[in-house]
Amino acid sequence: MENLDVLVLRKIAAWRREGKKALLATVIRTWGSSPRPLGSIMALCEDGAVVGSVSGGCIEDDLVYRYTGGSDKDALTNGAPPCLVRYGVTAEEAYRFGLPCGGTLEILLEFNPEVQTLEALVAALDQGQLMERAVDLRSGQVQQQPLASPLPLRIDEQRMLNTFGPEFRMLLIGAGQLTEYVATMALFSGFTVTVCDPRIEYRNGWSVHGVTILEDMPDDVVTQFRPDSRTCVIALTHDPKLDDLALLEALQSNAFYVGAIGSRRNNQARRDRLQEHFGVTPAQLARLRGPIGIYIGSKSPAEIAVSVMAEVIAVKNGLLLPENFDVSHAKANPSEYAA
Repeated sequence: MENLDVLVLRKIAAWRREGKKALLATVIRTWGSSPRPLGSIMALCEDGAVVGSVSGGCIEDDLVYRYTGGSDKDALTNGAPPCLVRYGVTAEEAYRFGLPCGGTLEILLEFNPEVQTLEALVAALDQGQLMERAVDLRSGQVQQQPLASPLPLRIDEQRMLNTFGPEFRMLLIGAGQLTEYVATMALFSGFTVTVCDPRIEYRNGWSVHGVTILEDMPDDVVTQFRPDSRTCVIALTHDPKLDDLALLEALQSNAFYVGAIGSRRNNQARRDRLQEHFGVTPAQLARLRGPIGIYIGSKSPAEIAVSVMAEVIAVKNGLLLPENFDVSHAKANPSEYAA
């Protein structure tokens, strides 16, 4: 599944290219609890079609009603400067729009954004570029520029600036059954997934659509992949000849997550090999995750995949997981987890 922001931008660009009226909504402020984070976007077409989300659904319904058939339809039909709308100011309104208790959010609406600017943004994201989009709050004029690192949404009296990044990428080493489960979960979590396995018997049995399959040696693939801060690399073959060399390259990259399947003993043996034979430094080894996943008592490949994806998403979102979530800690202290 495509990254949601890219999907929204691609869809509204297509609507505008077809000559349809459309608005782009961005969550710019929240107070209390809110269903969607700052910078979340949705697009609304004049025919009522919606892609993306700024809430749990009720606010989207209200925007559809107001701007495709209600009192504010002219703003979309004829075009209007950007405007701010606020939901959940009162307890009654929060209940009506399905917001959490005390939740209030403010949304910036842009009417009929320029198609050339939208297409340029989508093209840059498709090429893996991190982009900043600045909207003039009076005129609606948009300026866009590449960024070296993501920035939080900012807004003042003149402009709103929002960062859009390319899709998160996942490179999986090995095309076994566990990889199929991890790949499936990664796809519906918005990752672009690539699987590398030089073993033809494993590649021939692959059954997950939407995944790029490569047959080259894993270390060469990692080098060509050029992992960046929106990339994770996970070794799943249990074969040191394939896993170790891929991890060696990945640990020298900017990948936000590098991990390998295996028991505590196997992972320690891997760390010893990487340090003794390949000169991997203690600082680099500190980045290597293994045993991977969070401890949920998983046994089956599907449950292990859930555990792995939970850890990947937590790291992606910048969370520091408690020690008792760690698989090694849990297995070393089983009495802490007894029913």
